[in-house]
Amino acid sequence: MSKAFVYTELQIALPFAQAPWSELNPELQKQPGLNNKTWLSGAANHSVGGFYEFDSIANAKKFVTGYFPAEAAKFGVAQTTRVFDMDVVEEASRQLNSVHFGGIASRKPGAFVYTEVQVSVPFAQAPWRSMNPVLREQPGLLHKTWLSGADNQSVGGFYAFDTLDNARRFVTDYFPTETAGLDAAYTSRLFDASVTEAASREMGSQFYL
Repeated sequence: MSKAFVYTELQIALPFAQAPWSELNPELQKQPGLNNKTWLSGAANHSVGGFYEFDSIANAKKFVTGYFPAEAAKFGVAQTTRVFDMDVVEEASRQLNSVHFGGIASRKPGAFVYTEVQVSVPFAQAPWRSMNPVLREQPGLLHKTWLSGADNQSVGGFYAFDTLDNARRFVTDYFPTETAGLDAAYTSRLFDASVTEAASREMGSQFYL
């Protein structure tokens, strides 16, 4: 069975220094099949979330239907979770130095970006071959991991940028032109990578090796 990525975000405004990550990490490390997690902190709204790698889609689904909703309930907030098929995006992601597929983390990221486009396309038919050369030219892009919805075949990505300014320019200037070409609605989220380093290192995040 394919490995999986999971994206989560809590609808909360909590500066990351106040988030109980040191208490949560030991519990997260007990979750079946979890290989690593990169913590996320909203650049403008202080939301809290994560990008995870699991050994299987089955374990990823157990996480988003069991453990994670229970944690969100403790905070009394709404939540977003997404599960993605990891195996189908390997070739496309390797071309963009994805750390989840052997890419080299030569410098610490300053920002993360999450995107998802409201389409349903088997990833083999997605236009990643034509998009990758353009993405490689985006200022400050360090890594991209392509995403393919485990059940709905949505298309998206998880990116690391050198600075928040370059990541912000990407989500406000470049990415809307990409989705306009696909004639589709989309989601984009911007996160401050500098504040989550210690928490992410403890969870084996490959961005901070």
